Amino acid sequence: MPNSPKKPIVIVTRKLPDVVETRMRELFDARLNVDDRPMTNAELVAAVKTADVLVPTVTDRIDRALISQAGEQLRLIANFGTGVDNIDLDTASNRGIIVTNTPGVLTEDTADMTMALILAVPRRLAEATLYMKNPDTEWAGWSPTWMLGHRIYGKRLGIIGMGRIGQAVARRAKAFGLQIHYHNRRRLPEAVEQEFEATYWDSLDQMLARMDIVSVNCPHTPATYHLLSARRLRLLKPDAYIVNTARGEVIDENELARLIEHNSIAGAGLDVFEHEPAVNPKLLQSDRVVALPHLGSATIEGRVDMGEKVIINIKTFVDGHNPPDRVHSAMF
Repeated sequence: MPNSPKKPIVIVTRKLPDVVETRMRELFDARLNVDDRPMTNAELVAAVKTADVLVPTVTDRIDRALISQAGEQLRLIANFGTGVDNIDLDTASNRGIIVTNTPGVLTEDTADMTMALILAVPRRLAEATLYMKNPDTEWAGWSPTWMLGHRIYGKRLGIIGMGRIGQAVARRAKAFGLQIHYHNRRRLPEAVEQEFEATYWDSLDQMLARMDIVSVNCPHTPATYHLLSARRLRLLKPDAYIVNTARGEVIDENELARLIEHNSIAGAGLDVFEHEPAVNPKLLQSDRVVALPHLGSATIEGRVDMGEKVIINIKTFVDGHNPPDRVHSAMF
């Protein structure tokens, strides 16, 4: 009986859903991180020296220094995630290493979380929940003037980044009666604008100054780092809210915290932070900030779908074909 082809060594940097890990073990020589402990830099160096395929996540910095130490056998970095700002795409390309991601499968989950924050911040849901669960407080019953929030129906929502997730947010927000505005690198086709009854703003500054709620849904790239700079954040109305489920680096977090502290912005719903896992303490101390630990895509269905995408990309590559979700720096 002929020998089976040698399975490629696939090193996975974090714990993935069991069903995904099991399938990886069946198909590949998969080295798993069952403890889900983030790899140290030394461990990542050892991984790239050994692996034929590396499966990192957003928490792993796959930078030039790391990629330059990779062995010649490393030919694919199959990222478990849509964003690839954690990977130096140019260095990978120069080394002949293909990079893939998992697009599309996180759209609905992230849009759901965005909409949840759009609702939670103006209606003070997190603040009210903490009050009810606090053993040192006793609810006295309904009051006509207590814990008042703001209606979202009829408000203007400005979406920054009208890709798949931005459009999914617009679809949900329109159903809640919000007026859709957006800023994007390219204007959407007229038919799409008509679907959302959306208003396009070529000038981000002009849009920010007029919105009641701003939703950040663009990727983190060199061009979008601190896109919402201190200057731009100060353009927001004092009664405006900002929601970010994209990447923390898009917002100047220190300035956001300062503006909220001084009541220059009404509040924020944040699922991502500039220096994760570190968070500006002023944001965590504010009653007007709903802070989540990067849960935008955290559904069982979403994580399994991501894993299946990773497996398809690896299997397609191993079989000698171009993986379907290949990315390169020009795309961003």
